[in-house]
Amino acid sequence: MRQSILFTKTRKEIGTDEVSLNASLLIRGGFIDKLSAGIYTYLPLGLKVIDKIKNIIREEMNAMGGQEILMPALTPKEIWETTNRWNNFDALFRLSNIEGKEYALGATHEEIVTPLLKKYIFSYKDLPKFVYQIQTKFRNEPRAKSGLLRGREFLMKDLYSFHADQNDLDKYYEKAIRAYFKVFKRLELDKLTYLTFASGGAFSKYSHEFQTLAANGEDTIYICEKCKIAYNKEIINEISECQNCKLDKDKFKEAKSIETGNIFKLGSRFSKSFDFKFKDKDGQEQDVIMGCYGMGPSRIMGTLAEIFNDGKGLIWPITVTPFTVHFILISKDNALAKKADKLYDDLTKMGLEVLYDDRDETAGVKLNDSDLIGIPFRLILSEKTLKADSVEIKRRDSDKVELIKIVKIADYFKSRI
Repeated sequence: MRQSILFTKTRKEIGTDEVSLNASLLIRGGFIDKLSAGIYTYLPLGLKVIDKIKNIIREEMNAMGGQEILMPALTPKEIWETTNRWNNFDALFRLSNIEGKEYALGATHEEIVTPLLKKYIFSYKDLPKFVYQIQTKFRNEPRAKSGLLRGREFLMKDLYSFHADQNDLDKYYEKAIRAYFKVFKRLELDKLTYLTFASGGAFSKYSHEFQTLAANGEDTIYICEKCKIAYNKEIINEISECQNCKLDKDKFKEAKSIETGNIFKLGSRFSKSFDFKFKDKDGQEQDVIMGCYGMGPSRIMGTLAEIFNDGKGLIWPITVTPFTVHFILISKDNALAKKADKLYDDLTKMGLEVLYDDRDETAGVKLNDSDLIGIPFRLILSEKTLKADSVEIKRRDSDKVELIKIVKIADYFKSRI
């Protein structure tokens, strides 16, 4: 993509109302635009990042048997009354239509997915089943001051599993844990992310969160470094020792973190509300057993921005970067510009995703913008480099600068991507 046609621009100042690091960096870099507290527009660069995060999640959910669907965001009051959550879910956005019928904007989708699957599951032969969606959620969040980490409108992947018995749910739950860590590995977050015991709320004694270490994280966790698992501060008074190795909690390590995923064993909480049963092998009716598994692409994008940055700007992992190469022309010479155009075409034909800075701007502006946007590889063509039939290549996460012959560029990237 030619940067000259990109309608967004980087920004030096964004105002004092945005206090979060992740949103500040993403707004300055031209990835998102703030409409209101907790509500953001994803601009072309930001949407490319979000789509790559979603695709990584989608691939791993498909690999664990998930079937993708898309449920409505506008949900009728009656289904929330069925589960007794219309008056007990403080975060619901409630509204009425022209006829006075009441609705809620989807904050979560147990109330929708449970009666949906009831239409298709009747026998033990129909189980288990796993469905998921990646959809916009809405929550009436009172503390929307953390950028993409705590939004009133945000993206969520929610997967729901349906089982004949607790044992089958337990097996799938462990499979989900492994799948989540595959996602985090592909996002380069696995070494910073801990499976964390948390409150099970109304569903069970404990649930699990996936907490990613971050200096500005809103959560506090206590880590058993021996087992590489953690405990949320909210339950630490209930814990005297590590659930696995029995290490005393006084030896846990305290850390700040961001919740980047969560999983719950719902049991029959929702199936009972909707009288969702199946016939077992003996022809007896049994409650369907459920689990749910959440992961927020938009929150992950904010987490990546919080973690992968320096004083100059963002540093995107290669798996989610909007472009792999930021190709910068430093010259106003027409002849050199033609050579740069050809090189851009050649790079694109190699299969590289390239942002080509062909703007009529100074070298300083271009280089500063490149650091702020944070694309992994910066490639510069100038009169100086062309004399050596070369380009200057620098990784965003390194100070090392290399001169590479133009004819060797393909080999350079083959060994690094």
